[in-house]
Amino acid sequence: MEDMPYLVVIMKAKDFQLFIIGLDKLGMEPTQLIINLLSVGLPDKGLTKTVSENVIMETLIKARELFLSQPSMVELDSPVKICGDTHGQYPDLLRIFNKGGFPPLSNYLFLGDYVDRGKQNLEVILLVIAYKLRYPKNFFILRGNHECANVNRTYGFYDECMRRYQSQRMWQSFQDTFCVLPLTALVGDKILCMHGGLSPHLESLDQLRTVPRPTDATGNTLEMDLLWADPVIGLSGFQANMRGASVGFGPDILAKYCNMLNIDLVARAHQVVQDGYEFFGGRKLVTIFSAPHYCGQFDNAAAMMTVDENLQCSFEILRPSVGKPQPKVVPTTMGSPGAAACP
Repeated sequence: MEDMPYLVVIMKAKDFQLFIIGLDKLGMEPTQLIINLLSVGLPDKGLTKTVSENVIMETLIKARELFLSQPSMVELDSPVKICGDTHGQYPDLLRIFNKGGFPPLSNYLFLGDYVDRGKQNLEVILLVIAYKLRYPKNFFILRGNHECANVNRTYGFYDECMRRYQSQRMWQSFQDTFCVLPLTALVGDKILCMHGGLSPHLESLDQLRTVPRPTDATGNTLEMDLLWADPVIGLSGFQANMRGASVGFGPDILAKYCNMLNIDLVARAHQVVQDGYEFFGGRKLVTIFSAPHYCGQFDNAAAMMTVDENLQCSFEILRPSVGKPQPKVVPTTMGSPGAAACP
């Protein structure tokens, strides 16, 4: 799907001028890859016409080196905007940046699942990697369970690489990069972020800082749970996950781990939630999902969580229908349960 002039749409938005001004003030210019990705949809500007396989391969090598130079647990200060699954929904990713501010005007943390399900997996994953390379201290991405070869070989990413570039080698190079992505992030020492959830193997934050990479994240391991685990209403302790992978955990486990790790909030993704975000366990955990109208089968909204300088959280909601997303402040009561598993 390369028929939408994204750059034209973005240039009409107020934030695009600020984006360029911000780059000029910092003495920076957007890389050619970023410009090419934002130009997808203009005449003769389709991805496969402007971004060669060699450019992608070189980008992935640089990204792998950068990820390995940074810790397994990214530690960052606020303010930052936190986003969940995007799943190849490229127009919606651009809506997120249009609303939140194009990098580097805002700091971002993405919680994984960039590929599979959607129609433009390559544009999504390449843009977030390009932004990471351009602004390594302002833009952060974590690994999701779909950044695993055994998953994205099945759910669409492999097929897209083969259809658009006829390159299994390129798909494998993506896997080599995915397996060195960081698994967790810690915002302001108080908000622990991952794609999936908590693990019975987790004992300390230092353990997260030293998770070895590369990792295949398989079996009964900490890495597997960080990518796959789910909070479960009414559950006590840890139990086998209904997905058939990893574990589910109850609010008692959440409270115990928040106390043990001295954190206030767990921010994770991995599940479709109706309003784009949903609290669990007395607002000690929030699920964030950033792909509206997921798979074309759900009528869910998407959300982006903003953490300000005082670690106060608010949400921007992006509805599936066309219209301006409106800010939504953290409610004073826990959201109603309504999460659906996102395989």
